[in-house]
Amino acid sequence: MDINALREEQIDKASQVVRHDDMPFEQPAFIAGADVGFEQGGDVTRAALVVLAYPSLELVEYRVARIPTVMPYIPGFLSFRESPALLAAWEMLSHRPELLFVDGHGVSHPRRLGVASHFGLLVNVPTIGVAKKRLCGQVAPLAAEVGSQQPLMDRSEQIGWVWRSKARCNPLFVSTGHRVAIDSALLWVMRCMRGYRLPEPTRWADAVASNRPAFQRWQRQHRL
Repeated sequence: MDINALREEQIDKASQVVRHDDMPFEQPAFIAGADVGFEQGGDVTRAALVVLAYPSLELVEYRVARIPTVMPYIPGFLSFRESPALLAAWEMLSHRPELLFVDGHGVSHPRRLGVASHFGLLVNVPTIGVAKKRLCGQVAPLAAEVGSQQPLMDRSEQIGWVWRSKARCNPLFVSTGHRVAIDSALLWVMRCMRGYRLPEPTRWADAVASNRPAFQRWQRQHRL
């Protein structure tokens, strides 16, 4: 694995990321959520994609792709490992979402190319990164109240927002993926909350990927 070549590709792709609002809709009809995990000791990459109607945020479609893992885990280069399975799941969708939430970082990455930015570039859809842990950058202490927020800074550049979405829960790290401005990214995450720590697109993607009870209930209701 040529790390230097991967680093150069990251830098090149990061330069192509659009960090301002380029969303061709006033209100999207469909919003997608994406989650990636690994099975069989890391040999299989599993990508789950869900499509929700907007503004109801009701689940209308889900797809899960499992493919052989293409490369080992290398810190800072996870998007190269995860993107092939995400693309496989994306190609299975019958609905075309206009806005995509990815469980992971966007530009809040040392070289500004987390999986949300990488995948957003590949499918050229407005994309938002919603991560559960900090990858890089510094943040001031965050108040305990729901809705508290602080800018995530790296080398005097704001690369995301740290936002407390639920009481007594760790905050979320929200960033531009592609074609969504940093403030708009946080606004869209706020619009997609329904009382849980995660916004509905990535919450449902996680539920499908992990076969959680909420997804099992949805399957029974829809007799799938």
